[in-house]
Amino acid sequence: MRQLGRTLRRLREQAGLNQNEVGDRLRFSNSKMSRVEQGRLSNYHEFLALLDLYGVIVADYNEYLTIFDRANEKGWWRAYGLDDRGFVSIEADASVVRNYELGFVPGLLQTETYIRNSFATARVPLRGERLENQIAVRLRRQLRLTEEPRLTVHALIDESVLRRPICDPGQLRAIAQRAALPNVTVRVLPNDATAHGGLYSNFIVVNFPDAAEPGLAYVEYGFGSVEIEQEQEVRAARLLFDHLTDLALSERDSLALVEQLATGT
Repeated sequence: MRQLGRTLRRLREQAGLNQNEVGDRLRFSNSKMSRVEQGRLSNYHEFLALLDLYGVIVADYNEYLTIFDRANEKGWWRAYGLDDRGFVSIEADASVVRNYELGFVPGLLQTETYIRNSFATARVPLRGERLENQIAVRLRRQLRLTEEPRLTVHALIDESVLRRPICDPGQLRAIAQRAALPNVTVRVLPNDATAHGGLYSNFIVVNFPDAAEPGLAYVEYGFGSVEIEQEQEVRAARLLFDHLTDLALSERDSLALVEQLATGT
């Protein structure tokens, strides 16, 4: 769904049109244009009208129709009570995720015990079916690490995350095991690193398989989250991630620290 929205927005911008101009020509309201560029368009003939307006030739329709059909399939997360908003649907379309974590072990590296404790001790604790659904969703997301198409993950973790009581030896060993996968890189930002921009917040930078499709940045905080798609801001997030990586321990030294904490030596 999100890929469809991003694709339609990109085509509109390439055609040199703004949302109001498109809405006026196709008799779409402002609210409908907003839904269109969120990927929430299920009308096939309206989709063809948009492609025509954006100057896409009929011979090139197939690749866009594939995206349209995929957007209208229900995501697996719907079975767990989640809609298409939020990070799960973004990650499902992603090819590369760069994740800087200041407070928690990245979700893709968490054990079931860690997940359960995180949700159970949250400001608004989850209980019963809601808790079990959230655990199931996070564990299913982790299948992208080992099943095709594999997700490439660059995890940058603040050392303080590893030293919290919730990060027990089992969780630390799980981080080391995941780091052994060819598509997973784990680096640790040490406590004695100089003051840096990462102290403000954790964040995620996402890239998609289609090189023409712009990436996005995602920031989750204690009472909400925000998606950032403006090219300049996404580039700034990527540069910050690279800067923090330069301050981090090497992969070898990062894993040595993880293993040291796991064994208590």
